[in-house]
Amino acid sequence: MVRRLNRPLCGGWLGLCALTLLLPAHATGAEEQERGKRLFTTVQPACATCHTLQAAGAEGQVGPVLDEIKPDAARVLRAVRAGLGVMPSYAERLSERDMRALAQFVAHATGGASLPVER
Repeated sequence: MVRRLNRPLCGGWLGLCALTLLLPAHATGAEEQERGKRLFTTVQPACATCHTLQAAGAEGQVGPVLDEIKPDAARVLRAVRAGLGVMPSYAERLSERDMRALAQFVAHATGGASLPVER
């Protein structure tokens, strides 16, 4: 005998499954934001030394005020990888994951667009 699940139970179950699948991604995103914030203030030379970014408590006077220019994550990532003007490249100091976390943090903090999710 085949039992059929009633729709409310089935819909609720599917919703619960979908929610469960989303939770790890959300937690990982929050962890990566914290990682990016930590890197912004601690990597040497620290981004916070030159840049002003309210979300990091940074009041640098050399580089652009990130809260004003609101860079998207792709722009930040390019600058972190290759350097820009007097800003050094961090490609030798940071892993790709660290550079992406840093870029995502700055973009999120300033309202800029995020990077696509890596699969």
